[in-house]
Amino acid sequence: MNPAPTRRILGALLVLAMLATTALPTVAQRGLPDFADLAERVLPAVVSIQTVGREGAAAAPDPRGAQPDPRSRPRPSRGAGSGFVVDPAGLIVTNAHVVGNAASVNVTLRDGTQLPARVVGVDELIDIALIRVTPAQPLVAVTLGASARMRVGQWVMAAGNPFGLGGTVTAGIVSALGRDIRAGPFDDFIQTDAPINPGSSGGPLFNLDGEVIGINTAIYSPSGANVGIGFAVPSDLARATIEALTRGGRVERGWLGVSLAEPPAGGAAAAAARGATIGNVFQDSP
Repeated sequence: MNPAPTRRILGALLVLAMLATTALPTVAQRGLPDFADLAERVLPAVVSIQTVGREGAAAAPDPRGAQPDPRSRPRPSRGAGSGFVVDPAGLIVTNAHVVGNAASVNVTLRDGTQLPARVVGVDELIDIALIRVTPAQPLVAVTLGASARMRVGQWVMAAGNPFGLGGTVTAGIVSALGRDIRAGPFDDFIQTDAPINPGSSGGPLFNLDGEVIGINTAIYSPSGANVGIGFAVPSDLARATIEALTRGGRVERGWLGVSLAEPPAGGAAAAAARGATIGNVFQDSP
């Protein structure tokens, strides 16, 4: 038997083995994060929220005197959302649109425990709400991080209750900062491609240190499901609202009681115009 072909085959197999070990670097070698430890640490602080809306008005009486069909009476709407614990005593942050019109709110913890919740306060202008539960023992809580430190391209992990499925995590990056989606006067959203779906509203967006740097609030989607563009309220914007709701259940903002008008268009009046032009003064305002 000629040993030359055998040596060539063994040599080729050795080369292939070396290529396999070098062509498939480990996660650590690629610099990609492993979210398992992060998820295990923070998921106990993420809750699912179930709401029952207020019933609508009763059906108008039939002019012919017929009794309305009981099946046609408005039924209370049901909804689902997400939230996260910020105080072990039972304070939970979510979106205002999740609980704002709810007649009752219930919270499901990671271990399946269900607790009734009371709405402490809402701030519809930035879509943040604070609710409270009374747990039998202190809850696991997470902290707010500094959203101003986030950069486009950094890794983030979203957690929530998509489609009512319960505790779910998804990962992605910060794809843009300072997004104005015309949702309100304080739009400054973090945009992410971490999948966010209906039911995820109010859930936290974490950095790799396990800090909440955003509250998942909205998605851009022609179909209603995730297409890779989601928006979160920055933690730096939400922090003052959460503190105000914790103190007194409401947010107070200063206002002047005036509206602005377009400056004069040309001429000496335009040249003399400086600053803002007052268009209207509201009655009984500051």
